[in-house]
Amino acid sequence: MSSRNIISEDKFNNKWGFIISCIGSSVGMANIWMFPYRIGEFGGAAFLIPYIIFVLLIGFTGVIGEMAFGRAMHSGPLGAFKKAFDMKNPRHDSKLGTVIGLIPVIGSLGIAIGYSVIIGWILKFLADSITGIIINDDDPVQVFTALSRNFGSIPWHLLGLVLTLICMSFGIARGIEKVNKIMMPAFFVLFLFLAVRVSFLDGAAEGYSYLFKPDWSAMADPQTWVYAMGQAFFSLSVAGSGTVVYGSYLKSDVDIVSSAKYVSFFDTLAALLSGLVIIPAVFAYGMEPNSGPGLLFITIPAVIRSIPFGQLFAIIFFLAVLFAGVTSLVNLLESPVEALQSRFGWSRRSALLLIGGITAAAGLFVEGDLLSPWMDTISIYVIPLGALLAGITMFWICGKTFARNAVQLGRKRTLGRWFEPMTRYVFCGVALIVYVLGIFFGGIG
Repeated sequence: MSSRNIISEDKFNNKWGFIISCIGSSVGMANIWMFPYRIGEFGGAAFLIPYIIFVLLIGFTGVIGEMAFGRAMHSGPLGAFKKAFDMKNPRHDSKLGTVIGLIPVIGSLGIAIGYSVIIGWILKFLADSITGIIINDDDPVQVFTALSRNFGSIPWHLLGLVLTLICMSFGIARGIEKVNKIMMPAFFVLFLFLAVRVSFLDGAAEGYSYLFKPDWSAMADPQTWVYAMGQAFFSLSVAGSGTVVYGSYLKSDVDIVSSAKYVSFFDTLAALLSGLVIIPAVFAYGMEPNSGPGLLFITIPAVIRSIPFGQLFAIIFFLAVLFAGVTSLVNLLESPVEALQSRFGWSRRSALLLIGGITAAAGLFVEGDLLSPWMDTISIYVIPLGALLAGITMFWICGKTFARNAVQLGRKRTLGRWFEPMTRYVFCGVALIVYVLGIFFGGIG
């Protein structure tokens, strides 16, 4: 089939629909099970200083770059990279841009395959919370062990994926935007309620100490900066894929710099809220704040069983986590779906069916022992590479004048002189460092 570029008329209704959708793509499992553990592991409040530095740096360079890249090219990564390389050599139809654009699309689909399995786990625990099974009967360890074995969560995994695809089938304004406008505010409200409830637990103070008591000596440890950088990088969903796609659905009158500011702020707020719910609850019941899936699916359910009105607590908790997971999965799947629509002229329904089928089939085989290696491989070798390539393409291949004009569009205040050095050198340098150190440490985000 010959490729062709099709510009979608279905866009976000306004700036806030776009911002909330980008927040939904950023707020995910990294905020909920990794950030609380990292902040305690690397100096408590001392970790927040390098983390916030990197959030600001990446938010005002990489995030605005990817938003502007998608909007300027009117396309997700596959089309955007091709157009960028065609601009460089307008007399030739560049195949290199298409090949490079495949990398972030593959990365997005790869993470979505594993993420859909985790959504299935969340659905199972939410269902067991509603019925009361997880509180009164089943041991969370046994439930999670059964779910995480090979082919252990097929019905829940497929149900979560189908529900996500149904939400996406309504398009951008009526589907993605509306889903995020409901789920993201609900996530923050529910987690705020849980944070207040947890504060009344005996022993919660020890958890707050773990989170916020500063160990200033940790700031002299290079690993604190390395993991703060990795946490900020992955939490903001800089990958050359999802943010580029959402940017392609953005109207020209929206200020991208302002949008990136709100996305960075609320993503950080979500991480802090997660920490205020999870860590004090864990310490109140004398458990370890281990990172990874065990924190959500073993430790927290064990804590919930001991809390008065634990069933209500469990329903609210897993419902909020489900909202965070679904909004992230929507963004991950949108990248390959948009590629089929814009580059090959597929209908949205056909694209969703194919990508959904691939995600389901591959997901069935990564359930269990392969899930962790699969996610690690994609997040270490593909995701940061996609971000690095997007940064190089936007800020170097397209040229500094193009990048400045793309970001300036819709903005009343003129970008300062900081823009070129911070984007061309600092962000691209950080993306390269994240990629190299991620391979060296076996993952830093």
